[in-house]
Amino acid sequence: MEAFEYARPATSREAVKMLASGNAEVLAGGSDLLQRMKDSVSTPGRLVSLRDARDLRGIEYTPAKGLRIGAMVTLEELASHPDAHRHYRVVAQAAEKAASPQIRNVGTVGGNLCQRPRCWYYRNGFGLLAMQDGKSLVPNGENQYHAILGNGGPAYFVSPSNLAPALIAADARLRVLGPSGSRLIGVSELYATPQSEGESEFSLKPGEIVTEVLVPPGGGPGAFYEVRQKANFDWPLATAAVALHMDGRTVKSARVVMGQVAPIPWRSPEAEQALAGKTISADVAEEAGKAAVAKATPLSKNGYKVTLAGVAVKRAVLRAAGMESA
Repeated sequence: MEAFEYARPATSREAVKMLASGNAEVLAGGSDLLQRMKDSVSTPGRLVSLRDARDLRGIEYTPAKGLRIGAMVTLEELASHPDAHRHYRVVAQAAEKAASPQIRNVGTVGGNLCQRPRCWYYRNGFGLLAMQDGKSLVPNGENQYHAILGNGGPAYFVSPSNLAPALIAADARLRVLGPSGSRLIGVSELYATPQSEGESEFSLKPGEIVTEVLVPPGGGPGAFYEVRQKANFDWPLATAAVALHMDGRTVKSARVVMGQVAPIPWRSPEAEQALAGKTISADVAEEAGKAAVAKATPLSKNGYKVTLAGVAVKRAVLRAAGMESA
């Protein structure tokens, strides 16, 4: 690990000032960043720890305003919060399924949203787009865990956040703070598919940090489902978050968002259309799952993910409708 400066600001505004050096990175829980630094994938000259920034902590809920989640709230704090479970089940389920108990007690909401891809080409120094001699190594390489949607090139990695699909399904927004002040963006607006080397998978401007998540009130039933190779700690192969807005027993509208299948959290209007105006049943849920992956374009070794992603959507729909236990 290369030498670096270490800063511990007391507030988010102080943190933004300390990030102005150019070669600085935010340290939240550190479970991802420190490993990247050990592997020389990331080499910041300064780490700006958010540990002492009290304004980035806390979870508050009111019926009028909804749920406010500080960026430094741990995944375990969110997963075990009674208001999150009662009013935003899709978000609580996504938090409690993330990583392992040890990591959930360290990893933060902001860190989970902003974690870098697990792509082994990226983690071994080939860059975000895994380019060599002007060509991506992924299409004809080891692509078992890469994207099946939004993978027309040049990006083939998958967005790794558990929380992002759930928060997008819940129509949440992020407050972002930077040198020019604060702004609100939809969670989906945080993510971008890079088109060339040097571009980021995030839309944050230089010096900006995520300070809080705001989930609006009035959401309907929702659920999160993930498929892993192993039941114990493992990275998911496909996830799905579903939020339903009901009119009696009929689906008035739905939000269906998949994770681990594309370079960004992937919202499926096809699956949403398959649910609208229907009464949830096993057949309707299966139709939604098939619709969600109808436009998938698997690579040479990841065709199995098409089936898994469809199953994840089906199971999430049934779980949201109370037809399958967690």
